[in-house]
Amino acid sequence: MTASSELRNDRAATTRDALLRAAERLLAESGIYAVSNRQISDAAGQRNNAAVCYHFGTRADLLRAIESKHREPIEARRQRMLTRIADSADLGDWVDAFVRPFTEHLDELGVPSWYARFAAQAIADPAYRDVVSADALASPPLVSTLAGIARCLPDLPEAVRSRRMMMTRNLLIHSCAELEGELAEWGPRSEWNWTDAADELTDAIVGVWQRSNAEPGSGAPRTHP
Repeated sequence: MTASSELRNDRAATTRDALLRAAERLLAESGIYAVSNRQISDAAGQRNNAAVCYHFGTRADLLRAIESKHREPIEARRQRMLTRIADSADLGDWVDAFVRPFTEHLDELGVPSWYARFAAQAIADPAYRDVVSADALASPPLVSTLAGIARCLPDLPEAVRSRRMMMTRNLLIHSCAELEGELAEWGPRSEWNWTDAADELTDAIVGVWQRSNAEPGSGAPRTHP
């Protein structure tokens, strides 16, 4: 590779990173549909209004790129946690392995960060929720974590398990988005931090999973049509 081609590649990588950072911030603050590619290019300091399309293609491809940028360090943390907990039969260990890699990554990003709020916007959007979720659910550490949760609750019906997983995802993402916004506004004056959030979310999600599938006050299993 020649020096000129290396320089072009470096410039392209720098431009791509600037576009990713600008897109993540703008989409987190305004929503998936409210931000144009031109706005992203302008925020990234690019005069070419087609820069987003050139570097990423479609809006779905841009969302995948943002999600992938964060997924890799999150899943590396999760794999290290899985190595430590091995074949644990404690539901709390597996839920912690679901929660803490995400909160630790957000903590490492510093203040302000936008990824949790971006993720909250993405999973709330019917057109893009499956795009982002599909790539995340292809991650082997995450698959192993979800399997660990399932092994701790072998009698939970599959339909209930699916709904509890949706509740778990939403509780994690939206709670973290709230804290991320609070930290962006208040910084060190915030009364909450990422370590506390991880502890509280783990406790809350364990409670979600352990709640029996019964009608309130009936003491009997709920039946489903």
